[in-house]
Amino acid sequence: MTTDTSLTDTYLTDTSLTGGTGLAPPGLEGVAVSTTTIGDVRGREGFFHYRGYSAVELAATRSFEEVWYLVAEGSLPGTADAAAFATAAAADRVLPPGLGSLLDGLSVRARPLEVLRSAVSILGAELGWPALVDIGPEQARAEARRLCSLLPTVVATVAVRGSSGAERALVAPVGAGLPLAANYLSMLLGHTPEERAVRALEQYLVLTIDHGFNASTFAARVIASTGADLSSAICGAIGALSGPLHGGAPSRVLDMLDAIGDESAVENWVRDALAGGDRIMGFGHRIYRGEDPRSRYLRELAEELGSPRLELARTVEETVVRVLDERYPERELRTNVEFYASIVLESCGIARELFTPTFAVARAVGWCANVIEQLEHNRLFRPVAHYVGPAPRPVPPRSTAA
Repeated sequence: MTTDTSLTDTYLTDTSLTGGTGLAPPGLEGVAVSTTTIGDVRGREGFFHYRGYSAVELAATRSFEEVWYLVAEGSLPGTADAAAFATAAAADRVLPPGLGSLLDGLSVRARPLEVLRSAVSILGAELGWPALVDIGPEQARAEARRLCSLLPTVVATVAVRGSSGAERALVAPVGAGLPLAANYLSMLLGHTPEERAVRALEQYLVLTIDHGFNASTFAARVIASTGADLSSAICGAIGALSGPLHGGAPSRVLDMLDAIGDESAVENWVRDALAGGDRIMGFGHRIYRGEDPRSRYLRELAEELGSPRLELARTVEETVVRVLDERYPERELRTNVEFYASIVLESCGIARELFTPTFAVARAVGWCANVIEQLEHNRLFRPVAHYVGPAPRPVPPRSTAA
């Protein structure tokens, strides 16, 4: 497998404070800002990995907890280590009393992702987490495991206590008897879920643990570089994830399918949307030039789950790709992770307003690993901007006019 050098090219940027004109590309595209051992995305190859292992192969063959251990600890666990890690993570699921009481009020006043962001901020204060620069890596990893274990419980609590689910009580998080995916889905649904739904959700979670220096991961590392506490870094990452251009799009894919209605309307809807300059949700990616491997895998999961939306989704995919190839033959725009993720998550019984919080449940593992890695050889992120405003000028006298 060849190296995708386009992702590792470093652009020379004038960082002097004397008005230099060297600029990085917009959005830092192609700029390597740090080194990492956590994973890599090779866009031209349609391949991404965690610590050298294909993420797609890991999703097919390993549990979420095993891959979590890999990303957090640096190696795949043996049987004993996997069992010990899963037991410790399960014990971390129970909400601290102060946080649990606050979620009641927050859940009816804000959207689930906003509540999750607030909950993470409160969590650090509730547990008294110090600045990351004041603790060692072992304590940081323990805090990370606690946070990642708690997030599913927070999301489920929000879902149940919010206005749409107030009619039933939360299924309490269980101990070591259920792995994270099964426990999470049990809490959300209020009953024992089907095994195929649990496995599909687990595979989705594995596929979304990490994906290079995406916006939310970079945000977490920037905050970590200041030496802030872990909850501050993850709170910032969730804020970045809330944007529809990053993690907020899966539910919008279902909104799009709802708007199209049925297969007979696809062609006209797609052409009208593109002619009007509208964004087609679930297509295109900043890194991949071709099909997103996560989308390909999730398409297969959607087929296994037998979603009633599947035929419409296939027709939309085929039509959008064909029309985009006609309009932009040089770009090769294809479905990204969000397109079929929406079908899979809905088939598992997860409400669309919980799609992005569920994404955060998985991505928090990658965020935390990146935060801890950042502190290993830290240097505060402090880029400069190229000023293009007015030249220095005197402050005029204050006007005395009425």
